[in-house]
Amino acid sequence: MTTTPTAGAAPARRRIAAQASFETRAILRNGEQLLVTVVVPVLLLVGLVRTSLVELDTHGTTRVDFVTPGILALACVTTAFTSQSIATAFDRRNGVLRLLATTPLGRGGLLAGKILGVLAVEVVQVVVIAVVALTLGWSPHLPGILPAVGLVLLGTAAFTALALLLAGTLRAEGVLAVANLVLVLLVVGGGLIVPPSELPGAMAHVAAFLPSGALGEGLRGALLGTGVPPLSIMVLLAWTAAFGAGAGRLFRWH
Repeated sequence: MTTTPTAGAAPARRRIAAQASFETRAILRNGEQLLVTVVVPVLLLVGLVRTSLVELDTHGTTRVDFVTPGILALACVTTAFTSQSIATAFDRRNGVLRLLATTPLGRGGLLAGKILGVLAVEVVQVVVIAVVALTLGWSPHLPGILPAVGLVLLGTAAFTALALLLAGTLRAEGVLAVANLVLVLLVVGGGLIVPPSELPGAMAHVAAFLPSGALGEGLRGALLGTGVPPLSIMVLLAWTAAFGAGAGRLFRWH
């Protein structure tokens, strides 16, 4: 007696890898998202290094060495937060999340695929920004590269959790407006590119306790060789836990 093979679901790792590949390609093929995640950070890097329109106290370092860590922090935010929150919100509105959650991929696999997709795009961003920065004369503190990678991973966790919190609670159009507004506010006064200590008045104290300020300060400390401030790590861990708990409790799949 012979048995007919039955089709079954692919192993979990293959399902997650396929979803991660889809998420990565969706971001890199979208002109608007590519503009936000790659083109804008590179233009800011070149503009801040080649011009002096924005006054910066570089504390004796070259302008490119001082600016590049903040641009890397910005790249992390654009992908993990802005891009992911908007994409997830519209997937939720269009019923894609609800549909995928019922497939063998499952909710856990879908979230894992999204996170891996974010990390894959960030690798592309880091490579592009690093190449441009090195061309401009960037000389990073090499022993700080490993701590910088850890900070990027922690920042990715914090901002991805925030993205899911927004995308799972607000209407898609609201997420689109809020995500872009938050990005602008973080660039201007969130401590990403301009250190919190150089911001005016109360903004200096507030930015230091924002995830953006913590990520920017941490990467500057790592890549400039001045050391990663313990406060940056504690702030990122606290925001990751808070955003993660909020997303886990409030996220709606439809």
